[in-house]
Order: sequence, then structure tokens, then C-alpha cells
Amino acid sequence: MRKLTVMTFLSLDGVMQAPGGPDEDQDGGFPHGGWSFDYFDEMLGRTMDQEMSEPFDLLLGRRTYDIFAAHWPQATPEEGGEGINAAVKYVASRSPQTFRWEKSVQLEGDVAEAVAALKQTEGPGLQVHGSSDLLQTLLRAGLVDEFRLKIFPVVLGRGKRLFGDGALPSAFRLTHSQTSSSGVIVAYYQPAGPVTTGSFAHE
Repeated sequence: MRKLTVMTFLSLDGVMQAPGGPDEDQDGGFPHGGWSFDYFDEMLGRTMDQEMSEPFDLLLGRRTYDIFAAHWPQATPEEGGEGINAAVKYVASRSPQTFRWEKSVQLEGDVAEAVAALKQTEGPGLQVHGSSDLLQTLLRAGLVDEFRLKIFPVVLGRGKRLFGDGALPSAFRLTHSQTSSSGVIVAYYQPAGPVTTGSFAHE
């Protein structure tokens, strides 16, 4: 079974939209594209290098795929392009697509069913980057095995969120954490069953 890992840059108020640049995703008039840039440091760079050095394939929504396809085919191994270009890119799209980036495959039929079937195949782990609309489908279907979050010390107030309306109430277990010199928290979480409740009030 293939592990499905969500790799996400996140603001303190849960926004994941357009961390990399002003023109990355302006849906809804989002005005803060590139909000992660000033917080990158050596530790974050090492973390990203380690994560991208593992064998993986990619699972992407169409918008994120287009952003990646415009950049990574020209990237050198020193720029981190080797792993991404070698990966199979599984793309969720509602309409038939023709891809120029090698090793790109469109998911057929119902996305949740297609991903569930893909997870049962042999191969490396599946990484999801960006792809906020696709993520909502994966979350509702309970298909995510791990979250690798980079939580930045910034509040954006608006934008696409990792956990949108309709996300299943769930508990998580922290498996790894560290903090960068710029205050970014790197935190890995795995699902830990349903939410449990209690009370601090005395009977």
C-alpha cells in the first residue's frame, strides 16, 4: 500500500494559498501571494531537500500541476528538479487533458475512488503539494496518511485553507517537530482516530 503524504505551507490561520509568489494563485482576489518567502532559512531548505530526496510520485490538482509544469522541467538537479521530474505525476482534472511534461497521467473517473485504488498499487509514496481543491476531496474520503506542515508565523485573514468546510472531525498524533530560526514550525502529523471529548468541570 502506498502512503499518501500532504506537504503544505500554512499560515497561522490555516491558509495555504499561493505561498510561493505573487502570481501563483490569485483566486478570490488573494492579495498576499509569496507570503512564505521572507521566512525561509537554512533549516527549512535542508528539510525540503530531505523530503524531496525520498522516492515519491506526485498527486496534484490541475492548477498546481500547471504551476509545477511551467517550472520544474527546466530545473537542474542542483535546484531540486531531479526527483520531481523522475516522479510520476498523477493529475486530478474534470476534463480530458494532454500533458507535455513526461510521466504525467490523468486520474480517471471519480477522484476519491481513483486515489484509493492508486494507493493499493505497488510504488513509492504519494506526495500532495498545494492542490487545495483536491485536498478537500482526499480529506473527506479519509485518504491522507500523513501531514507534513510548515507553519509560518503570519496571519493572512483570507484565502484557501487546508481544512475547509466539510473536513471530517479527526484527531492527530504528532510524530516530528522542529522550529526554524525564523519561527517556522515544521510538524508532522498522522491520523489518530475520531475526536474524543471530555470536561474539566467537576461533577
